[in-house]
Amino acid sequence: MNTPPTLPKSRQQLILAVLLLSSLLIWLDNTILNTTFETLADPVRGLGADPAQLQWATGSYTLVFATLMFTAGALGDRFGHRTVLTTGMVVFAASSVWAAYADDAGQLIAARAAMGLGSAFIMPATMAILTWTFTGPARATAIGLFSASAGVGLAAGPLLAGVLLDHFWWGSVFLVNVPVVAVALIGIAALVPNFHSPAPRPLDPAGLLLSITGLAALAYGLIRAGQVASWGRPDVWAPIAAGLILLVAFVVVELRSRQPSFDPRLLAERTFGGGNAALGLLFFAMTAVGFYGAFYLQGARGFSPLEAGLASFPAAVGVMIGGPLGVRLVQKWSLRPVSATALTVAALAMGSFGLFGLHTPLIWIEIAMSVQGIAIGMVIGLVTGTLMSTLPLERAGAGSAVTNTVRQTGSVLGIAVGGTIMSITYGRAIAPTLPGLPAEVQEKARASAELARHAATATKNPDLARAADSAFMHAMHVGTVWTMLIALLAAGVLAITMRPNAIAATPAATEVPEPAPSH
Repeated sequence: MNTPPTLPKSRQQLILAVLLLSSLLIWLDNTILNTTFETLADPVRGLGADPAQLQWATGSYTLVFATLMFTAGALGDRFGHRTVLTTGMVVFAASSVWAAYADDAGQLIAARAAMGLGSAFIMPATMAILTWTFTGPARATAIGLFSASAGVGLAAGPLLAGVLLDHFWWGSVFLVNVPVVAVALIGIAALVPNFHSPAPRPLDPAGLLLSITGLAALAYGLIRAGQVASWGRPDVWAPIAAGLILLVAFVVVELRSRQPSFDPRLLAERTFGGGNAALGLLFFAMTAVGFYGAFYLQGARGFSPLEAGLASFPAAVGVMIGGPLGVRLVQKWSLRPVSATALTVAALAMGSFGLFGLHTPLIWIEIAMSVQGIAIGMVIGLVTGTLMSTLPLERAGAGSAVTNTVRQTGSVLGIAVGGTIMSITYGRAIAPTLPGLPAEVQEKARASAELARHAATATKNPDLARAADSAFMHAMHVGTVWTMLIALLAAGVLAITMRPNAIAATPAATEVPEPAPSH
């Protein structure tokens, strides 16, 4: 990389403000949608989306985000990072309007995929511009502020969604992105230079095609299993098998490439590979438990969107607290015991959802979410910084692509597997209560607890609503056990692969984490 041009300090600060505003869209969007799930599932107030459609509303966004980030970074090197950032912002705004006015769940899923495209362009461009703009201690400070903005987005997203849903229709949660984009675009045009890399990375069309089709096929098969409540049907196992074959082909192609956009060789290194595996499993678990939690608070407990946002607020605050707390603890103890212990605590906090019922006092939910948020904040910050510090500077870009892709892949699989486990378990639990009901009511009740409650209201059948609540709680309890086991596995991986003398990264070495799903 060439030496960045020296910019006046005042302009650097304004550029940082613009970059923080741009990235805030991504943090907000990841948490806003969870608060909207219950409304979108309602056939009157929303779109009547079933669980599989809601899984795809999240999964399509994350899938495109995961597989296009390294391509977007290469495009920034070639055409300029300001150009890519501007393109991403425009795509994000246009697709937000599309999502807001979607007439059905299919349109919403397509719009969310387009929003994922915008986010994939925004994230690497903002980090590249930040790196070019700042040097030395100023860069460390800027990255620290950038990390803090993530916590602000995580905390503000559910509350903003709650306020909007209490006063407007569900599409308002997407329209709120448009004025933010408009202000950011003005700042980008007026302040941000169009930085280019002197040695552009080559594009990787083969890797892009194999990765996105492989993940899409795998996710489709997993979600389809929840729809049909069977793993033995050809429309379930065939796409799963095809997805795995395509992903293996993706790894082979990248291994043979001289300049791979995703370098699998990095995962062979003990600390880097093990840490990424742990983070991927953690994001898997976080996404799954966030999916359960959204329906628990608003569906089973009957909280309003704003009340649900307030209930999830401690988790977001905990993530903000956890990062700096983890750094302080590592100064007294080494990284391995701190990170592995924190992830174990996070796993147990996730598992505590298995003890929650329809009348659990709110204070216990708040405590569990706070503990979970603090522990997750410690793990993501410490482990990500350490992983990046294990690589030489010339491999930092490749390492970032690997880390981001693994985390987002964990999120894709978490929403697919977690939602499918919940759908299958719920369907089996409610089935014995359905004989004797009209066929149309049975079909709705099998689809989801939300549709079952609506059918119960329409037919004045409170017993069906109680059966739906009971079946959902059973499904959530089963799902949270699996989620806890996945997170405990991640903790075990950290305990085995983290070096005893590993040093937690300083803010200068810490990469900004991807958005963490929130309840």
